[in-house]
Amino acid sequence: MNEKTDVLKNNIEKRIVGKGELIDKLIIALLAQGHVLIEDVPGMGKTSLARALADSLDLSFSRIQCTPDTMPGDIVGISVYNSSTASFEVIPGPIMNNIVLADELNRTSPKTQAALLEAMEEGKVTIDGKDIKLPQPFMVIGTQNPKEQAGTYPLPESQLDRFMMRLSVGYPKREDAIKMAGLYLAGDLHEETQAVLTGDDIVKMREEVQKVQVNESLIDYAVMIAEGTRNHQDIACGASPRALLALLRCAQAHAMYEGRDYCIPEDVLSAASLTLSHRIILTAQARMNRLSGPQVLKNIIDHIKVPS
Repeated sequence: MNEKTDVLKNNIEKRIVGKGELIDKLIIALLAQGHVLIEDVPGMGKTSLARALADSLDLSFSRIQCTPDTMPGDIVGISVYNSSTASFEVIPGPIMNNIVLADELNRTSPKTQAALLEAMEEGKVTIDGKDIKLPQPFMVIGTQNPKEQAGTYPLPESQLDRFMMRLSVGYPKREDAIKMAGLYLAGDLHEETQAVLTGDDIVKMREEVQKVQVNESLIDYAVMIAEGTRNHQDIACGASPRALLALLRCAQAHAMYEGRDYCIPEDVLSAASLTLSHRIILTAQARMNRLSGPQVLKNIIDHIKVPS
C-alpha cells in the first residue's frame, strides 16, 4: 500500500468500523477505473461506505435515490425549451458528477436501470441526440437489497456486467459492534470526513496502475480462468471479454495497492474472485443444487495450474 492509498483508507475507517478488507476492495476498484455494486440487507452501512469514500475525495458527488417511479431523465438529464432564446437547452442530471451513488438500484424499473449503461461503459450520456462527456475521474457505486426483499427488480445481466465488483458489507464482529456503539453514543460515528485526495491524485494513480507489468504467463492464466467459465457444466453463460479485461485491470490495481509495479499470480486470483463471480449465469440444475457463482468459480480455478 502506498502513502496515498494508506491515507485514504485510514480516513474512510474513521466512519466505517471494522471493514478494512471491504475498504481495500473499494479503493482497488477506484484505482482500476471500475464501478462497484454493494449488495446487502437494509441498515448494513452500504450508503455510509459510499458516502465516506466520496467525502474523502475532493470530487463532486451526487446521490440518486432510486424508486419505482424514477425515470431515465431523472438520472442523465433532460432537454427543455427555453422560450427566451427560442432553443432547447440541456439540463444535466446527477450523473454529471465524479462519484455517483445509485442507492437501492434494484428498486427502480429496468428502463431506468438501463440509463446508466452508456455512462458506465463509455463515460458519456446522450441527451436529445447530443453526446455529453462525463467528468473524470468517474465512478458509479450502486447499492441494492437482496432480490428476496419486497419491491426489488433483478438487475439484468448487461447491467451486472458493467460493475467491476459486487461486494457485501456483512454483519460486524462483536468487538467492532461495541466500538461502533461507543462512537455512536458519543456522537462521533457520523462526523464529517475531510477530503484527503484530489481528482488529480486519482488520475495519476490510475495512470500508474496501467503501467503495472503483467507478463504473458499471467495473461494466459487469466484467459484460462475466463475460458473455464465458458465451458463448465454448471454455467449457462460464462465471463464476457469485458469481464476478462476487468480482471486484468483489477489485478494491476491490486498489485499497485500492495506496493508493486508488477503482477504475481495472487493478484490474478484475487481479481478473478472479485470480478467474475457476479458475471457468470448458472444453469437451472446448478441453482437447484444450491450452488453459487463463487463456489463454481473456485472449482474452476482449483483445476487450473498456477504459473510459477
